[in-house]
Amino acid sequence: MFTGIIETLGKLTKIEKEGSNIHFTFESPITNELKVDQSVAHNGVCLTVVQLLGDNQYTVTAIDETLQRTNLGELIVGGEVNLERCMPANGRFDGHIVQGHVDQLGDVLSVEGKDGSHVFSFKHSAGENFTVDKGSITINGVSLTAFDTSDTGFSVAIIPYTLEHTVFKSLKVADKVNLEFDILGKYVARMMAKR
Repeated sequence: MFTGIIETLGKLTKIEKEGSNIHFTFESPITNELKVDQSVAHNGVCLTVVQLLGDNQYTVTAIDETLQRTNLGELIVGGEVNLERCMPANGRFDGHIVQGHVDQLGDVLSVEGKDGSHVFSFKHSAGENFTVDKGSITINGVSLTAFDTSDTGFSVAIIPYTLEHTVFKSLKVADKVNLEFDILGKYVARMMAKR
């Protein structure tokens, strides 16, 4: 389980295809704290560390199902991803419950500077996934609060610290983002639908 509080950025140094799988090698300042078989969220996607390398690098593998549902297949060498390790059992819960299981891709509709912060608006396909005003949403692994919600979109406000220390700093209109909707909301919606 994750919380959506990004620890650091990882830089993609190598992409290696094997069948329908892709092995991604990243360089990060937390590599020396990782171990093989550890789960790490990459832009909100839970991936398992499969190899530790020198020079602060490690490798994870994404299967075809993951590549189809997320923006990981669009990564390029030199690009960055948001990184978060699993929350320790005795850790502080600073964000919200994040599983690292992307529900769907969203598109950046607009990016607007506003009184020292930035407002990002997103669209997504309609269906069982939804947001509510002041509810939680995870975008590329970042725990945020949604507003201006509809059946197919929402907005979030990003403070300068988050903008500078996550991949939000490089997002532009039409970029694809990984969306994980609030798990509690999904359970409530499922129960209500069965009534």
